[in-house]
Order: sequence, then structure tokens, then C-alpha cells
Amino acid sequence: MRASTVHRGLRKGDSLAVNGACLTTVRKRGALLGYDVLEETLRVTNLQYVRPGDVVNLERPMRADARLGGHFVLGHVDGVGKVRRWEQVGKDWVLEVTVPRKLMRYLIYKGSVAVDGISLTVADLGSDWIRIWIIPHTRDVTNLRQASVGSHVNLEADVLGKYVEQLLAKRKAE
Repeated sequence: MRASTVHRGLRKGDSLAVNGACLTTVRKRGALLGYDVLEETLRVTNLQYVRPGDVVNLERPMRADARLGGHFVLGHVDGVGKVRRWEQVGKDWVLEVTVPRKLMRYLIYKGSVAVDGISLTVADLGSDWIRIWIIPHTRDVTNLRQASVGSHVNLEADVLGKYVEQLLAKRKAE
């Protein structure tokens, strides 16, 4: 893949999130980057739908001494959702995504979710969907600019909810 910005300083062996899925850089020649993608990664992410020329979100990992400007995104995709609504409302955009049922328990009103690695806030939710309001800047600088109804997106819920669930289950079992 060709990376116009994030390739600077990236070395073989470094991690890079591609649509929110953490991958290891195995080849680098200038702005051309190469990755070995596991069959399991393809099975559980939207990378199976990416074709040559598609725009993907690329993000380097946060440095330990950096300011945290969103929520903790690990690059461990929890599931693939499907865009059910994507339209401009005034200057902003409304994104609704159908979510796998097993993932809905981790999503809460005003909670965090990563869509293709983009840290966003849940504005509303139903039994199997979430609604997110997107500012024009986010739409313009991410792969959301090419999204449409029916597009597949990677979803990652906030890790804190997963830890709480596991701790409570262990406590209950004791």
C-alpha cells in the first residue's frame, strides 16, 4: 500500500493500524508499505473487502509520552458492521452502523467506539445499531469520505467495558 504521510520514520517490524486493525510492517520502500495479513484477520475485519485503490485509514500507535486525545484503541477489531445510513445533515454527517449483537453489550450512549480505527462517540443506539455524528473534518480526512450505505466497517468497543465484564464474571464465579 502507498502511505503519503505515516511512512516517515516507520521501520520494518513497526505496527500500523489499517482501518483499525493492527498490522506489522514487513516491507518498506519509501512510501510503499507491505504487510502479511493473517487469514484470521481477513475473516474478522473489513480488510477482506479492500481492493487496490481503496482509501484506508492508517494510524501509528500512540507513544507512551503522548497526550491522549481520544479513547484507548488497541487495533483489535471486535467485529464488522455495515453502514445503514450515511448522509449529510446541515454541515455535519450522520453515520448509522448495524452492529453484531455480541458487540452491542459494550456500546453505551455517549460511550466510545472506533469505526475503522477512528475514535468516535455513540450519539444513539438501538438493539443492533449505533448512530454517530461526524464533523466535516473527520469525514474529509478519513476513509469515511468514500463510505456509502452497505459499506463494511471495522468496529472496536472501548476496552474498559470488556475488562469490567470479565472482572465481574470472575468475581461472580468465586
